Amino acid sequence: MAKNRFHTGAGPSQRQLRVGELIRRTLSDVLARGDVHDPDLNRMSITVGEVRTSPDLKVATAYVMPLGGANAEEALAALRRNRNELRRQVNKGLTLKFSPEIRFVIDQTFDQMDETRRLLNQDAVRRDVAADGEDEDDQA
Repeated sequence: MAKNRFHTGAGPSQRQLRVGELIRRTLSDVLARGDVHDPDLNRMSITVGEVRTSPDLKVATAYVMPLGGANAEEALAALRRNRNELRRQVNKGLTLKFSPEIRFVIDQTFDQMDETRRLLNQDAVRRDVAADGEDEDDQA
């Protein structure tokens, strides 16, 4: 019996990546232009870092962060409140058979990068990295 390619643990397909990027760009443009009639949403500058789509392209998860990371929950609430209007606006710019449902979550990428930097700057880690570099030089 052949395995379903969506359950092999492989990453997203080229189509998922392409559609996700199209949705990301279109959603970013809609938010930048203030096309949604919500003053709370229009006064915020929101970055759309990534959009991941489900294998059937019916659900798109947008990873967002307000400028500076301030008022993230307020921004998320405004996006969720206006998700149907945002979906319509995004769909205008796409030529898909189905308009994907857009879900919004806070983008944790920047927090993860900061934590990684913090860990790499610890004295113990720097000593270990330096020691590994010396071991490699000895073997060469």
